[in-house]
Amino acid sequence: MEFGGYRKTAYVNLAIIAVNVAFFLYLETKGSTESAQFMVVHGALYEPAVLEGKEYWRLLTAVFMHFGAEHLANNMLLLFVLGDNLERALGKTRYAVFYLVCGMGANVVSMYANLRSGAYTVSAGASGAIFGVIGGLLYAVAINRGRLEDLSTRQMVILAAFSLYHGFTSSGVNNVAHVSGLLLGVIMGAVLYRRPKRNKNWMKEDLWYGER
Repeated sequence: MEFGGYRKTAYVNLAIIAVNVAFFLYLETKGSTESAQFMVVHGALYEPAVLEGKEYWRLLTAVFMHFGAEHLANNMLLLFVLGDNLERALGKTRYAVFYLVCGMGANVVSMYANLRSGAYTVSAGASGAIFGVIGGLLYAVAINRGRLEDLSTRQMVILAAFSLYHGFTSSGVNNVAHVSGLLLGVIMGAVLYRRPKRNKNWMKEDLWYGER
């Protein structure tokens, strides 16, 4: 609940950003995050390692790894702008579950797509989870009559379309993870999000907590 324009701090979202940054800095002290071989050694997603080596933990670690500072900065900026809205809508625990399911789920779908095409790739990044956040916000905004805090349906649709377009027109981008993350976000939003019931005592609350 917001009082006098105050919004609760999204601690889980900030913690996720901190983990991403800390892991990136740690990896940079060990080598280069722009090296595919280095990233595989330290936990990036690589189909043979997961399936033949049974290293299923890569589905998780890859969500917190990034290829270079620009990749990290772009993802964390978007997560910082959007993640707090969804955390306040879902609550801390459900947001943490939502983020991890979308990130790991996008990795599973991406891995399956690569296996079907026979093209093994090294992939890492928070994009699948972040597109999940976009999908979750799309759902939450839609069922709240087109607005959630400062977000509108139009803004979210434009953001999703622009983000997908940017991915499909750029090289070296895991678009399967983006699309699957977005769809998983909508599904997880439907599962975890509950529209707040209107408080019948809204007038009293506004009078009590309103600015003076």
